[in-house]
Amino acid sequence: MALTRERAWQKLCEWTDTDALRNHARAVELVMRAAAHRYGAGDADVEAWGIAGMLHDADYEKWPEEHPNRIVAWLREQGEDGIAYAISAHYTQWGVPYEHLLDKALLACDELTGFVGACCLVRPEGITSLTAKSVTKKLKDKRFAAKVDRHEVRTGAELLGVPLPDHITFVIEALSPHAAELGLAGR
Repeated sequence: MALTRERAWQKLCEWTDTDALRNHARAVELVMRAAAHRYGAGDADVEAWGIAGMLHDADYEKWPEEHPNRIVAWLREQGEDGIAYAISAHYTQWGVPYEHLLDKALLACDELTGFVGACCLVRPEGITSLTAKSVTKKLKDKRFAAKVDRHEVRTGAELLGVPLPDHITFVIEALSPHAAELGLAGR
């Protein structure tokens, strides 16, 4: 892998001005690194999985109407075709098939990571006492974090062959050690 985490973060910061989207990118990076271990990607792939999580929305803020064209093209220029493909597949409107474990994991982790983060923000204790049961209850409330695609959350877990409550627990556990950094520790 030629692309380093440092270079990927630099590109993210170049194209993403808001702390909110950078924070989401960092959260998905952390969850994807944990997912690489959990779903058997192998030690050599952990960096690629983390970078895929970090960069999946890198072009969204500056060019929302072109998302994810720009980041996919940039990754291909860097020789990172696998990451580019996974990011293409995560944008479900393109209809790119999920051919690799990385593709499936990115879909499974992106929306759910954002949703878990939203759940933490409305709880005084943040992620500390968050459970899969409370996240599942919030998923049923279509008004809560209304932009989160519930279908993608369910489909991602199905693609990984994991029951949704187990996947929710995994995401919570992956984020918990980083709660302070991500602003998920509560008030």
